[in-house]
Amino acid sequence: QVQLVESGGGSVQAGGSLTLSCAASGYAFRVRTYCLGWFRQAPGKEREGVATRDFYGDTQYADSAKGRFTISKDNAKNTLYLQMNELKPEDTAIYYCAADWQYCGTGQDQYEWRHWGQGTQVTVSS
Repeated sequence: QVQLVESGGGSVQAGGSLTLSCAASGYAFRVRTYCLGWFRQAPGKEREGVATRDFYGDTQYADSAKGRFTISKDNAKNTLYLQMNELKPEDTAIYYCAADWQYCGTGQDQYEWRHWGQGTQVTVSS
């Protein structure tokens, strides 16, 4: 099994920064290569993909995140990060990290991802 635990959420004013962390554990995570990603869900909205790091380490970002957010991974710590800069009120959401050994899409494929964290709240005030 794979366990994902997010941390680092909080409240910040517009223009500020936050770094989210996602600690991964489990035997399967150590022996397989996983696609890793950050998703978010705002109140009343569908969950959307924010950033992914695929099986080869290549990264992709939602248009809303490009230039402001950076996804990275510390292999030694088995921890995924999301550095968020220039935060806007519309970034307010619950942020989830996810992992899957087969799927890496953020559209309809997101519903196939097998492993999800519990989520961490990010609130950006204007």
